[in-house]
This record gives sequence, structure tokens and C-alpha cells, in this order.
Amino acid sequence: MNEVESREWQKWLTSLGRDLRLEKGTYLFQEGEKADELYYIQSGKIQISKMDMNGQELALRICSEGDLIGELTLFCPGARYMLTAKVLEDGVVSAIPRERLEQELAKHPTMAIEFMKWMSLHFRKTQTKFRDLILHGKKGALYSTLIRLCNSYGVMKEDGILIDIPLTNQELANFCGTAREVVNRMLGDLRKKGIISVQKGKICVHDLQYLRDEISCEGCPPELCRID
Repeated sequence: MNEVESREWQKWLTSLGRDLRLEKGTYLFQEGEKADELYYIQSGKIQISKMDMNGQELALRICSEGDLIGELTLFCPGARYMLTAKVLEDGVVSAIPRERLEQELAKHPTMAIEFMKWMSLHFRKTQTKFRDLILHGKKGALYSTLIRLCNSYGVMKEDGILIDIPLTNQELANFCGTAREVVNRMLGDLRKKGIISVQKGKICVHDLQYLRDEISCEGCPPELCRID
């Protein structure tokens, strides 16, 4: 989707809903709730996660401005949210009634095609994340998560790439589907080797190529290798 198409898509989506202000630490929706709305993020950050039967959380995405969430319920009668959306940063979303969006997509083929393109990209991102989790084990899951964070929130510095979003070791562990103690140990090893450092609660990656080499990075396009 080019810049002009993206602006038209965003303008069209926001015209269908009502604005909601969100506060950090609250939940936009939770798994199992009736899915009557989808949400287009205008500002702020929202984490999408899945909870297993034992209470362990698997974080899947950190969504921000320009992302649409709750999309998996579209065209599913009686749908309920399959995931949980937690607000990480104060912001504003457009709450779009699910039935209205379905009706509008049916009436506007051009927008329906743009939606299909967006969904296709989203599914490809998800496939690559699960590939890393399954094929590369806990270390690969952490390393690929750091690479994706660099691509999504990285800021170039003289000595590396600063991941400009504060994340606790527990939050990183949630993205890897493992325990915080395991992530603590792996991050400690990376610090000793000089691959990363922690600056005011944020991780700076000094040797991104090391992380790529360790997981035999396949060189996915930047639009796929992201955490959002």
C-alpha cells in the first residue's frame, strides 16, 4: 500500500468509528468477550497477547499508530475476541462497529481489496514469528524478537540501534513463550559479549548481525520482520 492509498485507508477507517481515549494499564478487550467492534489505533501502543490454560502469557504484537486490531473477528457471526489487548501507552483509537465495517467493505470493492492486502501482510508476519518460535528454540525466539523490535522501534545511534520502547525482562519473556529467568540469563550473556547494553531501561543492540547469524536469518523483507 503506497502512501496515498494508506492515507485514504486511514481516513476511511476513522470515518466509520467513534474515538476512544485509552489509559496505560487498562484493557481494550479481553479474550472471550463478545467482539462487536474493531479498533484502528490513532496514537499510543497496545500489546496483543494470548493466555494459555496455565496462565502463561504469549505476547504476539505491539501495535501502534496505523494498526487495526480485533480484525480476526470480521465476517464471523457471533464472534468473540480470540486475543487480549492491553494498553501500554496512553492513546486514542477509533472504535468501528464490526457489522458496519462488514457492510462498508461489501459496498466498496476497492477498500475490500486494500483490507485483503493488509490481512495478507499481517498473516505473513504472524507466520514468520511462529517459525522463529518453533524452529529456533528459546534463544532464537529472543534473538528474533530483538531483531523485530529494532525494525519496529529502533533508533540509530553512534554505537548501535536503540530500541526506543521500555520493556521489562518479563515482557520480553512473554514474546518468547518462556520464563523470565531464562531471558535474564540470555540477556546477561549478550551483555557480557558486548552485543547489547541497557540504557535507562531500554535495550541498545550494538551488533545486529550477530543476532542474525545466530538464528541463520533468512533475510525477510523489513515489512515482515517486525513486532507490530
